[in-house]
Order: sequence, then structure tokens, then C-alpha cells
Amino acid sequence: MARLAEWHIRPPLIEHPPLRTCDDADRLLVNRPGTRLKNLFLRDNYGRKHALLLTHPNKQVDLKALSRQQGWSRLGFASAERLERYLGVAPGHVSVLALVNDRQLQVELWLDEELKDGDDFHCHPLRNTATVLMSRADLLRFTEQTGHAPRWLPVPSR
Repeated sequence: MARLAEWHIRPPLIEHPPLRTCDDADRLLVNRPGTRLKNLFLRDNYGRKHALLLTHPNKQVDLKALSRQQGWSRLGFASAERLERYLGVAPGHVSVLALVNDRQLQVELWLDEELKDGDDFHCHPLRNTATVLMSRADLLRFTEQTGHAPRWLPVPSR
């Protein structure tokens, strides 16, 4: 597994108890500046295509509408095994920073258009016991360095 230090990302770490879900973060009741993210690791029906979707934590994504919109066969959540194979992390540790482990560029990065005005994005640094805040510029620079050009999408909700 690659180390984030190789990419010169050194934002301050905010240590906290393990946060596996956005609901866990809500229960922690920590008020931090910036934009919280929900990270969904998705696969098509055949398991040939994978995408990491970043959206707002309270958004209920309509996967059926999203799969039609993107021209993919039925979208679903990827298994823990796929998550480990493609992003090198376990469930609950997913963030955009895990793309550092996708050296074969097998995962597409999808960003919800509603995040375009966001800044200081909350990201797990490959473990769910810490959070880093990344500016939009740093996040985009990171994805460029890893070769994952983000696709901004109007993500449909239920």
C-alpha cells in the first residue's frame, strides 16, 4: 500500500474515535469547518466497472437513476473484497485519498456537482480514526497526481 506522504499531502490530522459512517460522525457531534463527504464505492452489475462517488453526507443517492444517467448496468455497492483489491482499504475507511492505491486506474472518480462550491473537504487518511481537511485545490491536485480525473455529475437523489 502506498503512503500518502509520497504525494506531499501533509494537512493537520484531527484524531477521533473510529467513524465508519456519516451517522457515526453525526453522533460524535463535532462541529468542524469545511465540507463533510459521503464516500460510496460502487460497481456495475457485472463487476467490470468501479467508481468512487463523493457526495453530501445527507444525500440519499438514487443508484438506479445514476446508473441510467452514466450508461452503466445496475449500480450497487462494491464488496469489502473489492474495496480492498481496488482501493486498499476496509469498509468504513473509504475516502478520495484511497485512490493513491489504485495505480492501475481501475476506479473512476465521480464528484457530485453540489460539491463544486465546497472547500476544506473532510477526508480519512486511509484510516477512519482521523480526518484531514483538504482544500478544493489540493483535492483536485491530488486526483490529478494519481491520474483520476474527476467527473462532476448531477447526482440524482431519492
